[in-house]
Amino acid sequence: MPVPSLATRLGLPSALAALIFGAAAPAQAETAASTPFAPMTLAHDLGETVLEHRPERVAALGMNDLDFLDSLGVPVAGIPKDFVPHFLSAYADDPQIRDLGFIVKPNIEQIYALQPDLVLMSPLQAEHYKEISSFAPVLYFDVDYRNSATGHLDAVKDHFLTLGKIFGKEEAAREGVAALDRQVARLRDEIADRPEKALILLYNNGAFRSFGPRSRYGFVFSDLGVTPAGEASETELHGRPVTSEFIEAADPDILFIIDRTAVMEHRPVLTRDQIANPLLESTPAWANDRVIFVDPEAWYVTAAGPTSLSIIIDELREGYRRR
Repeated sequence: MPVPSLATRLGLPSALAALIFGAAAPAQAETAASTPFAPMTLAHDLGETVLEHRPERVAALGMNDLDFLDSLGVPVAGIPKDFVPHFLSAYADDPQIRDLGFIVKPNIEQIYALQPDLVLMSPLQAEHYKEISSFAPVLYFDVDYRNSATGHLDAVKDHFLTLGKIFGKEEAAREGVAALDRQVARLRDEIADRPEKALILLYNNGAFRSFGPRSRYGFVFSDLGVTPAGEASETELHGRPVTSEFIEAADPDILFIIDRTAVMEHRPVLTRDQIANPLLESTPAWANDRVIFVDPEAWYVTAAGPTSLSIIIDELREGYRRR
């Protein structure tokens, strides 16, 4: 039983859904279903994927791929259900969608039992590519989670269009890409001449890590136009450990804080009072109420899908609008 798309769950008219999410209207869906499928070979970083027919039983091992499929109105047969973001929660709650284990350690036996005719995989599951591709076609999402400074949005848009081609949703995918381009252009126009410098921090069990221009969130600076504060630029997946002294010295005008602990422990996002100390309170960001506790599921669990990127862009805009 297909899970309704986010747009459908929000009750949006099809035309508005297409504008915002790139979702296909009913007429488009009918056209897609009747479009003949031409066998295709898709090259990616881990190899080649050969599809002889349009996939009908799809396993999405990463939440970004689930986000793409949701936006395109494509049903899924199985997903890992350990860390499904709130904007895709209907998939976790649907008993007809098989639980495929964990995002970082999928259950290979469950995937095999599902008998998928396409498995969508991210770098988090790359070590299982050879094993899974021995019994099902596997398409790998070529996105760099260690250093997204170059090509991040291009990879997202290319993957969107590729999935649109596979599932006969090409028009919906093009609309989704165009919507993302408009959101990016609007943000860049709004902040182009702004002097503020921002720091992206990951909070985890009382400690902070910082992400600079060459990091997991490098695209925020290179593609979205945010000016960085501080000097952190390591390409570690979880950022560079930093102290409150580092944050004070970076003197950020805006702080974007990702609460990893909230994700891992399934608890509410922390508040200003829970992390307050004299060093943080001395920053312009704190003094001017420009400390943004972002949606950690959009930033940490996904960050490379259409819905999550829309949330990220909106939260970046919020940081600049607080003044």
